[in-house]
Amino acid sequence: MDAWKVQTSVTHRYKESARQLANGDIKTFLTDVPRLGHPPGYPIVLAVIFKTAGESDTALQFLQITVDSCAIVVLFLISLELFSLSVSLVACFLAALSPQFAYFSVLLLPDSLIVFPILLAIYLVVASRRRLSWPRLFVAGILIGVSCWLRANALLLPLFVGVAAALTTTRDKRLSAAAAVIVGAILAIAPITIKNAIIFHRFIPLSLGSGQTLLEGLADYDPKGTLNIPNTDLGLSRQEAQWYGRPDYAGQLFGEDGIERDRMRVRRGLKTIAEHPVWFASVVGRRALASTRLDPVPVLQPETPVSHRLDDGAAKIAWEKNPSELFSTGSHSPRATFTVVENGWLRIESDETNYGSQLSSESIGVVRYHDYVFKLPFKLEKQRAVVKITDSSGRNVLASTIVDVSEGLSPHDQPVTQLAIPFVSANNSEVRMSIANAASQRGTMLLGNAQVLDLGPSSLSWLRYVRMPLRLVQRLFTTAWTLPFVIIGIVLLIRRRRFQELALLLVVPAYYLLVQSALHTERRYVYVIHFFFLVLVSVALCCLAHLLWGIIRKPQSH
Repeated sequence: MDAWKVQTSVTHRYKESARQLANGDIKTFLTDVPRLGHPPGYPIVLAVIFKTAGESDTALQFLQITVDSCAIVVLFLISLELFSLSVSLVACFLAALSPQFAYFSVLLLPDSLIVFPILLAIYLVVASRRRLSWPRLFVAGILIGVSCWLRANALLLPLFVGVAAALTTTRDKRLSAAAAVIVGAILAIAPITIKNAIIFHRFIPLSLGSGQTLLEGLADYDPKGTLNIPNTDLGLSRQEAQWYGRPDYAGQLFGEDGIERDRMRVRRGLKTIAEHPVWFASVVGRRALASTRLDPVPVLQPETPVSHRLDDGAAKIAWEKNPSELFSTGSHSPRATFTVVENGWLRIESDETNYGSQLSSESIGVVRYHDYVFKLPFKLEKQRAVVKITDSSGRNVLASTIVDVSEGLSPHDQPVTQLAIPFVSANNSEVRMSIANAASQRGTMLLGNAQVLDLGPSSLSWLRYVRMPLRLVQRLFTTAWTLPFVIIGIVLLIRRRRFQELALLLVVPAYYLLVQSALHTERRYVYVIHFFFLVLVSVALCCLAHLLWGIIRKPQSH
């Protein structure tokens, strides 16, 4: 999985900020307006890793995987406080197997790191319901504030959690219980707010970006463009540059006059909402519904990953074709245009299909259970493309990578990407390479010489017998399977009058579905809600198992 290709421009900005901190340039980090686009927590985490382990993506991913593993332990403790051991074990088992949780934990982004402090905050609230503990509730607020250092999405969550904490105690202590959570969060967030007030002389609680996300969120639901609002960062900054006659605005969202521009975006968004209130209400509803869905992320592959180094000097060339040979020996779309250009590269102007294959190679002979790497110089000029390695039939994908254009560059100036796609041959003696559109139409791309290198025998191939059943289970983590059980779990708790438990489980999902849905959102921003949904799924599954066990035992009792 190419985790490093997700939100590469955002990751690049985080790493730039981290380098400033690691190199001791704290003044620039604190005073640079473009750095206000995100809270400072994730660059601080990166800077610590850079100072201790170097600029290692692997070290960062290991940290995030470890923190996410701790989050599953906390989920177990929450479930155990609220329900039985069986519900807790099932919830923990499902969270450990979730391909979504595994996927988000390896992205080079802060989204997975916020889960642990939020879950721990809810656990402290849950643990305080039998005997009120203001220190616990105060720490719960601090933990939510810590999550805001990483992402600003939970800024108003303390208000919701404060209400939930108040509902767990007696009437005379409710106000103080809510206040403990809110005060803790305010104190945790205050250093950022005070720093912004001192340096920028503005009230900025955490970061800029609310105006940008508000506008782009509106544009996402305006496909005909009647609102005249761009749905990308680049489009928005270029529009502002044109409107105000300021070419320097086009380079960055939060560069020149960044604070004033973001507040202008907020006013523009609020004005648009006031002019279309019914439409905006439908947008919020649709966005909330979309947030409950599980991302269709990659599931565990049946074969173990490639264990050899891709730059192994002992690798042997198993197959090689120049661009014209690749075209003449393979199959291709009859509606696409293929041209060999002056430098010998093959230029492809794809057809109009969204995911249609444009070019497939001939069958490539490989040795069973060997590691390989497919190499191809690739220049994408327009749209998106996916390069896949499949079995000889083309039905089973062994490896793939998506190629995107670099935003802001003309087709001519797009960079050449040296693709290196590792794959395991598994039980295949022949494979194919194919290039297809990736949810785009009429793309343009250029190909160089293609190679397949044999890296040697695969390691631990016996693990496929462990990975295959896990893969089958992970394929069940879809909205169609899980959401009905979430609803069943909610209904069961309502019927059993477990309202307090239900409120504690739904306070975080309610916040994100109501508040975050008013802005532009991606499911990675809100996937923390699915940890709580899994507890409800576990309640439903355990009740179903108990019912079935009762039916099985009933004939034996006669």
